[in-house]
Amino acid sequence: MRPFLALAALLLPLVAVPSAASAHGRPGADDLGGYVSTHPGPGRFPIADRGRVAPIVVSAGDHAGVIRVADDLQTDLEKVTGVRPAVGHDTLPAGRDPIILGTVGKSPLIDRMVAAGRLDVRGLAGKWETTVEQIVEHPLPGVRRAFVIAGSDQRGTIYGAYDLSKRIGISPWHFWDDVPVRHRDALYALPGRHTQGTPAVKYRGFFINDENPATGTWAPGYFGPGKAPGYPGGLNAAYYARVFEAMLRLRANYLWPAVWGRAFAEDDPQNHATASYYGVVMGTSHEAPMMRGIEEWNRHAKNGTDPYGGNGEWSFRRNSDAIKAYWRDGAERMARDKIEGVITLGMRGNGDVSLPDGDGIDLMSSIIDTQRQILRDTGLIGAPQVQTLYKEVQRYWDQGYRPPDDVTVVFCDDNWGNMRKFPDASMPERSGGYGMYYHFDYVGGGRNYKWVDTVNLTNTWEQLHRAYTSGIDRLWMVNVGDMKNEEEPLQFFLDYAWNPNAIPLHKLGEWERQYAAQNFGPALAPAIADLLADYGYLQSRRKPELLNRRITFNPTTNEIVYDDQGTPFSLTDYREMDRVTAEWQVLGARADRLRRLVPAAWQDAFYQLVYYQVKGTANLYALRRAEFTNILYAAQGRASTNDLADVAEARFAEDQAMNDYYNTGLAGGKWKNWQLQPKIGYGNVERYGPNAPWQQPEKDNVALPDEIYPYLKRIEVPAAAGLGVALDGGDAQVLPEFSPWQSQPQQYIDVFNKGTTPFAYRITAGKPWVRVTPAAGRVGKEVRATVRVDWSRAPAGTTSVPITISGAGEQVVVQAPVRKPALRPSGFAEANGYVSMLAPHYTRKVGQWQLLPRIAKTGDGLTPLGGDGARLEYAMTLTTTGPVRVSAVLSPRNDTLPTPGLRYAISVDDQAPQTVDITAATGANATTMNRQWERNTSDNVNVTTTTHTIDRAGTHTLKFWMVDPTVILQKLVVDTGGVKYSYLGPPESRAYGR
Repeated sequence: MRPFLALAALLLPLVAVPSAASAHGRPGADDLGGYVSTHPGPGRFPIADRGRVAPIVVSAGDHAGVIRVADDLQTDLEKVTGVRPAVGHDTLPAGRDPIILGTVGKSPLIDRMVAAGRLDVRGLAGKWETTVEQIVEHPLPGVRRAFVIAGSDQRGTIYGAYDLSKRIGISPWHFWDDVPVRHRDALYALPGRHTQGTPAVKYRGFFINDENPATGTWAPGYFGPGKAPGYPGGLNAAYYARVFEAMLRLRANYLWPAVWGRAFAEDDPQNHATASYYGVVMGTSHEAPMMRGIEEWNRHAKNGTDPYGGNGEWSFRRNSDAIKAYWRDGAERMARDKIEGVITLGMRGNGDVSLPDGDGIDLMSSIIDTQRQILRDTGLIGAPQVQTLYKEVQRYWDQGYRPPDDVTVVFCDDNWGNMRKFPDASMPERSGGYGMYYHFDYVGGGRNYKWVDTVNLTNTWEQLHRAYTSGIDRLWMVNVGDMKNEEEPLQFFLDYAWNPNAIPLHKLGEWERQYAAQNFGPALAPAIADLLADYGYLQSRRKPELLNRRITFNPTTNEIVYDDQGTPFSLTDYREMDRVTAEWQVLGARADRLRRLVPAAWQDAFYQLVYYQVKGTANLYALRRAEFTNILYAAQGRASTNDLADVAEARFAEDQAMNDYYNTGLAGGKWKNWQLQPKIGYGNVERYGPNAPWQQPEKDNVALPDEIYPYLKRIEVPAAAGLGVALDGGDAQVLPEFSPWQSQPQQYIDVFNKGTTPFAYRITAGKPWVRVTPAAGRVGKEVRATVRVDWSRAPAGTTSVPITISGAGEQVVVQAPVRKPALRPSGFAEANGYVSMLAPHYTRKVGQWQLLPRIAKTGDGLTPLGGDGARLEYAMTLTTTGPVRVSAVLSPRNDTLPTPGLRYAISVDDQAPQTVDITAATGANATTMNRQWERNTSDNVNVTTTTHTIDRAGTHTLKFWMVDPTVILQKLVVDTGGVKYSYLGPPESRAYGR
């Protein structure tokens, strides 16, 4: 596990400014990488030089999207150089070397160069979305030389223009995050033939979804209301134009538009035309077939009627003729308006739920056959089509239904970033191929996560890598909520879809540095990238919306129990809440330090892309620690109870102040009412009804102002002093066991006051080799005393040492159990009733295993790649004999392969391995999304436990065996009787002899 940067070392990565190397290998501090430099040189083409910028020439006969992007390139060059270049349509400037932009087979300018042998289009012609950039000598009569950007098709040319924009310093997020531009007086294209290649995944896009309250409030205010009468909250063409531009700058080509209360085709009659103008492929979500958003039905099917003479039901069985006519209208509109789109087939229930008509294969087959006939009738049968196996729809596939071979089958994750199915390699290839639907945002059980980016890039890389290498390469779609707030994971998703081979696992850090440099320049990029990487690691442990839910298992009732007024982190054991909160405060302090180093012009961008999510979450953890400690202290009657309430309220005020700045001050007020997303008040059924356990605080579909929940406690504190004692571990009388081998934080005793009058206290241990610090003093509100054992004087074996706490006229006696083993430890040593071992710290590895950096909640994970007898072995010393429980803590993956379940095996010493089917053992069902599944995804682990018999005290070997290759091991915990509840599990045990 890579340690966090210490605060004192924060400036170290900031002083080193990496120099990019040009295509010719000569380093230069201002070289921009790729094929653009700020330095002149032999054979280089002056894009900008001596106050002049090369004019841009495009053919009027080219695609509309290419003609449009020439204007964007003009604007981008002006932003960078301060000089606005001319744009000509077919007219070549006299005496000037131009940038020529065009599409093979569509631009007469490009085709003339090809015909004359001036432009080499090998590897370009006939390709999908491919670009070549090169300097061409004497490309056309009267032109000495030109920098040519040639595309194989419309989007290939568009991507080429935007690639040049990116390389000269225009961030894809320039509008959405107010990323400024560094001025350049000189820009030169390098000699050579340059290309970004052909995308590995054909359709790459995202889904704007769950868009209330952020987009749904901000966009109509900024761009104006929707154009559909009675629906002012609709998203109009001005909004989507900005979305389309960002898509194309990111090399996406495919969009599912917003759906909740919104109808893309109706909210602005120009929405589809604008998509065509930009060259974007449109689609509809998994619940909206035949190129019609579900809201197009909902708006007009009311009071038992619909526009097609039916009964208004969204039912293929009970309203078949109307449904067919509705679908036919969508197909005819697509054909009439020449909409480039991917057509969703199948049907789900209205409101993103299962079909009310049942789930028989015959029904789904009839639905898709009907839709296909409509496509034949309207001349669209050759258009790309998909069936998305979302939630319960996957049952059809599992039960043997196969859509027509040319239909792309889209496998889905479980809404929490864990794929549910990969193609069976033994099955014949499909001409339609396979696609993927993934999530960075979600509304549903166990709870929404919408507020900020919570993505761990290693986790995402691992799932995308498995998807691509399993043959999923026709279509990738990701739910990004509002899009804004998910910038880094979205850009990573699209970059990886473009070229997975360019981002192997060991280059994730390099990709993050490039992302940071793209938005903030090379000097700050290393520190910002490290900050975002550490943020992603910590944030992925648990969604911030779930910080007031503790999930436990009741063995008596065999039920998963939710406590929506409890902290998932332990307040009493392993100092877990303190340790986790401290990690976030270090991260928040780093963000503060970095913010002071960011130039003024980049402050708004830094706030949006980095600071708000890091500092806001650090503040939220401080709030939750104060809140739950306050509730605990109130039950104990501590005098400091109300102080903690004050701290929590101050943290809440800070949260609201950050939101207010976002909504009013940031970027001159541009983002008014963007940051309205509640994340603290989840679970308050009394406030907003029975959906509170999973749904955001809202009434009538409008988000409520946030609040602290569970509520803080305030108590009346008497004047008279009163002695209170609380022990590490939460027990009223016994401290956690002491061991010379322990790794958990040192045990403590809290001496606290129940009144306002200070008092003197004294702590006396029953043995001289037990030391308490501070052993005496005065208690105003509370004192924490640490208890230690002098192991050089402590006797072997087990001893219970009484400790007496006196003060305020009262006396309390507690016990300190001390165990000093006679054994010499080897490997991980048992202490405090457990052995805890992180996956990468094995003693021996057999077979091939891949290290996945910081994919685990407590560090790195390991996944098997194969090999005979592949296993991990962990040496450990146990003092306990008899039955012990071994828990394997795994990433919450699903059984994606055709093999039965998701399995591993485990054994001790030479005992026979026990095979564990994780899916069966946990009872989790990603289709029904039951409580077991909600627990695994919310806690971000699968935990399965086996029982083993230890025949003797001493050294043993725990073996974790590969069965299925998709298992990811995070840690192993051997419970010898002392494991306490905690979210991260007990700290890793001390290891000897390594």
